[in-house]
Amino acid sequence: MGKGAELSRGLFWAVTVLCLASDWMQVGEAIWLNLPGSSRTKCVSEEIQNNVVVLGDYVVISEDHTGHTLPTLTVKVTSPYGNNIHHQENVTHGQFAFTTHEAGNYLACFTVDGHYQGSGDVSVNLDWKTGIAAKDWDSVARKEKIDGVELELKKLEGAVEAIHENLLYLKSREAEMRTVSETTNTRVAWFSILSLGICIAVSVTQLWYLKRYFLKKKLI
Repeated sequence: MGKGAELSRGLFWAVTVLCLASDWMQVGEAIWLNLPGSSRTKCVSEEIQNNVVVLGDYVVISEDHTGHTLPTLTVKVTSPYGNNIHHQENVTHGQFAFTTHEAGNYLACFTVDGHYQGSGDVSVNLDWKTGIAAKDWDSVARKEKIDGVELELKKLEGAVEAIHENLLYLKSREAEMRTVSETTNTRVAWFSILSLGICIAVSVTQLWYLKRYFLKKKLI
């Protein structure tokens, strides 16, 4: 009975991990951006940790174009510290790929070029993939000569590793935030004590000055 319970518990955790891994492998999404006539620039951002592969595929679709008058874009992708990762002008579609070297918010901005005179909205489809979703599994399968169940297990192994790395990243961020919070609380406490001390000193000085003034005027 005990072994059966342990086996059931093990199967439960195995299924849970596989479900989490399957969800994690879907870290990639298609985003639609509508750029109306009044505002021809829109940006998207995502917080990404260090040493993560990022792939982006974008294409512009205008609701007010005929054939060759398809609007063009200026596309700029920047790192958390403002470094240019990808910059293209006068394009209707393109791709970018990079491995992050900084942890933080990565920003992708799309601007309709000024020579476009159309009145309708300009839609941009952005396929943004990060981490395990951006990995070229076809190349992995050809290189390691695996397919079917082995390939799926390889994907799940990669997803579990990605989950583990993300948990470590979240743990480090939590530790940083806790340190910042404790430092802030300490500074606020010292500032409060200093403010109280200044108030007491000012009050004593005022009392001393008023007493001296009254004595000088012989009011007391």
